[in-house]
Amino acid sequence: MIHFIRFNVVGVFGFALQSGALFVLTHGAHPFGYLVATAAAVELAVLNNFVWHQRWTWRDRPSAATGETLRRLAKFNLTNGAVSIAGNLVFMSILVGRLGLPIAGANVASVAACSICNFFLADRIAFYVDKEA
Repeated sequence: MIHFIRFNVVGVFGFALQSGALFVLTHGAHPFGYLVATAAAVELAVLNNFVWHQRWTWRDRPSAATGETLRRLAKFNLTNGAVSIAGNLVFMSILVGRLGLPIAGANVASVAACSICNFFLADRIAFYVDKEA
């Protein structure tokens, strides 16, 4: 249960980072389209979240070496990153592109829809430690 709580605490800060990046990317002097901005903002949050999950959420499952940390990063990016980017792009294209909702509100709904799946992927794949190994 502690992993789930910590995962969500990190997620709140990752969401704040993602939301800020999304705002900057869509409201700057040379704004990006909302889908490109969404993908970039999500990847920034994924990388940030990985660092905090490695150092805090799953600190009871430390990496033995740099190579293991890089493998975890790859697994985290291929699981959580893929779900987050694909999920956010699909939800944003529906909520903003088709339904005309504001970007900020659609971003909240998109992140919430992906979060439960991401916890299980992180816990069971990216930060999984085989206790028999």
